[in-house]
Amino acid sequence: MPLVSVIVPAFNAERTIDRTLLSVRSQTHRELEIIVVDDGSFDATAQHVLAQAAEDSRIRLVTQPNNGVAAARNRGIAESCADYVAPIDADDLWHPEKIARQLAAMDGHDEVGLVATAYCVIDEHDRVVAEIGGRPPRRTGFKDLCRRNFIGNGSSALMRRSMVQQVGGYDRTLRARGGQGCEDLKLYLQLAEGSKISFLTDPLTAYRRGPANMSGDTAQMLRSFDMVADEFCGRRPELRQCFNAHRVHMLCWLINGTLRSGSYAHAARLGGHLISTPSLALPHALAGAAKRRLKVASGRATGKTARRRKLGWVHPVGRSGVSNA
Repeated sequence: MPLVSVIVPAFNAERTIDRTLLSVRSQTHRELEIIVVDDGSFDATAQHVLAQAAEDSRIRLVTQPNNGVAAARNRGIAESCADYVAPIDADDLWHPEKIARQLAAMDGHDEVGLVATAYCVIDEHDRVVAEIGGRPPRRTGFKDLCRRNFIGNGSSALMRRSMVQQVGGYDRTLRARGGQGCEDLKLYLQLAEGSKISFLTDPLTAYRRGPANMSGDTAQMLRSFDMVADEFCGRRPELRQCFNAHRVHMLCWLINGTLRSGSYAHAARLGGHLISTPSLALPHALAGAAKRRLKVASGRATGKTARRRKLGWVHPVGRSGVSNA
């Protein structure tokens, strides 16, 4: 049974870290080392981690001054010793079979450097807001990832540690340049240049969307994306059209989020960026975004959005151990 290093960057995560760690501890694949990197938290994050470590010897706490999520993930990878690494943010959750199924997808396929999963979006109460995926991307090559981030978040990937180290890990300079946010996308692109990506269509990852998410800083996310796109296009100019299409889809996603939160002025500013981005994907992306907005509006009108279903595979936090069901 291969060992997998789970990397959990955490900053002021006392409200969610217990549920995140419990979802990791509940994996049917038991051979895990769980490395939590406390990135300069000033709340009770460390105490929560140590309490769970007292119940599960696979958990190890590493502390460092606040250096950002990329530095925290890199620190966790440097502290790890497994052939596979699986990052998960300190407010996201995993289905119990996630790691086992990803390992099965890698078994016998040395050319695969990353296995991603579809995911669902959850709110602060672990209720499902939306499911993303369910259908595999038509293609999962490097140029396809340049056109659209079909992986979608930083908690769904299982990667070969050697390949991550070969490309230098997560780019911590983005934060220093005022563009923190797309470190995971850049790493995925680097891996896709030299290896294959596999995709599991079941939503085995739960991504928590809320006001505390870094992706809520839309201006910074857009700046981060432009930095990553410019870096790749600087050495491969033929990719510019792909990244323009990616930028359009990303802006539609950001606009949808700002509209949902009622930030209409901010959505209008993002709309200006959207219209000014030259891309053949613009009409299709706008039509898709409008369709999604109409669906949400229709759901509100009929009261459907109030009946969000609970995420069925989250176990309650307790002192009596962890279920493997």
